[in-house]
Amino acid sequence: MKKWLIFIGLAVLSSVLTAQKTQLAVLKYNGGGDWYANPTSLPNLVRFCQKELGMNLNSEVAVVEPGSSELYRYPWIHATGHGNFKLSNSEIQQLRTYLLSGGFLHIDDNYGMDSYVRAELKRLFPDKTLEALGRNHPIFKEPYSFPQGLPKIHEHDGKAPEALAIMHEGRILLLYTFECDLGDGWEDPEVHGDSPETRLKALRMGANILHWVFMGQQYMGN
Repeated sequence: MKKWLIFIGLAVLSSVLTAQKTQLAVLKYNGGGDWYANPTSLPNLVRFCQKELGMNLNSEVAVVEPGSSELYRYPWIHATGHGNFKLSNSEIQQLRTYLLSGGFLHIDDNYGMDSYVRAELKRLFPDKTLEALGRNHPIFKEPYSFPQGLPKIHEHDGKAPEALAIMHEGRILLLYTFECDLGDGWEDPEVHGDSPETRLKALRMGANILHWVFMGQQYMGN
């Protein structure tokens, strides 16, 4: 049995036995970047998924460091920011083991962290490359349909949004959303003044990512 199936199976069993809800976490990375950007985004996404999809999620979002053994408490971790994203050698090792054991990391460029992220991902998985997810990938199909693929939430440099993945044995370990800014769309409406339609697109795409990790790809391995 694959390690990630064991990881997910134990997480599900633990939730059943303890009646605990699944908790998401924000990654507190080093380097000086504002890992704490968008403080309302993940809590809002959790509330949306609870209300609209009935997901059994803990309303409280945790904070976890990439070198901590606490990583394994959270099957879905989110990272964002505008600046430097840096991992130490020990953090690289811990984060790689977490991801290969079944964890999932979503990195959402809040504008300005792209070059730093790509450099650290080469250190994290030197034998792997970022793969673009085409618009026909299942992550864009349910529970909400995105026939054009990843939606554009904020303009940034005016480029097309990209959903880039690091894969292992048919599973997405890490999803990097670039030129999109989903996290800004998840924030409270008064923070960026996005329209209700834009915020809904962002929240629905976030829900699709969560749905894919928890309900979709665990059945898609080779």
